[in-house]
Amino acid sequence: MRTDYVHGYTDTETRRLAEQAETLADLLHGDTQYEPGSRVLEAGCGVGAQTVQLVTRSPGIELVAADISEESLAQAKQRVAAEAPDARVEWHHGDLRDLPYADASFDHLFVCFVLEHLPEPVAALRTLRSLLRPGGTITVIEGDHGSALYHPQSPAAQAVIECLTVSQADSGGDALIGRRVQPLLAAAGFRNVATHPRTVYADETVPHLVDGFTRRTFIAMVGSVRERSIAAGLSTPAAWAQGIADLERTAEPGGTFHYTSFKVVGVR
Repeated sequence: MRTDYVHGYTDTETRRLAEQAETLADLLHGDTQYEPGSRVLEAGCGVGAQTVQLVTRSPGIELVAADISEESLAQAKQRVAAEAPDARVEWHHGDLRDLPYADASFDHLFVCFVLEHLPEPVAALRTLRSLLRPGGTITVIEGDHGSALYHPQSPAAQAVIECLTVSQADSGGDALIGRRVQPLLAAAGFRNVATHPRTVYADETVPHLVDGFTRRTFIAMVGSVRERSIAAGLSTPAAWAQGIADLERTAEPGGTFHYTSFKVVGVR
């Protein structure tokens, strides 16, 4: 069972995911708490970077963490064992669109940075909805690369960002999905859907965000598609080097960077 994860299954990507989760922990998870004893499904847990946040912020939950990548799941197990050894987690290797659980098995669903990689997100959401008990909640978090605003502006920098957007589309995903999560959830049958934009703004006055988000999350994410972008003729080695150098300039004194993720909650 495989998936074309646009960023690749590399040690560099694992570090990027961990850095992203840690840097954005309060922003993304600060208002998410599940009651002890509730059964929660994390659909697409990846390497467990968000899993740790779930189990430490909602102690006592019964978490089922599922992912299509066996390698990522193994890393997630190791991460949770090291950082949250008392957590109760059931691990499942499989496609979130075909999970072996009965209807209404879960009190809550959590889906973070996953729909952007799926070719048919509404179909996936409808399948997940069937696993949720009536009155249960779904929380979806997705980014939107179109929200990347930065200074100094640069056509070369914008070109490498567009390479990421095109590469994700070529692999069946949507790098601009954040702006349409609300209508996706509504189309899948969820009700009381509420959207809560979560914006990161980084400049030299907040060096932890410059390093943790601008450099280690966003620029690293763009960098992950270098080889496929050049192979596909979307860029050249020289153009890519210039674009990344210009993006790095936004993380230097005098530079600024802005990005918005969308946290959306709905009810079955």
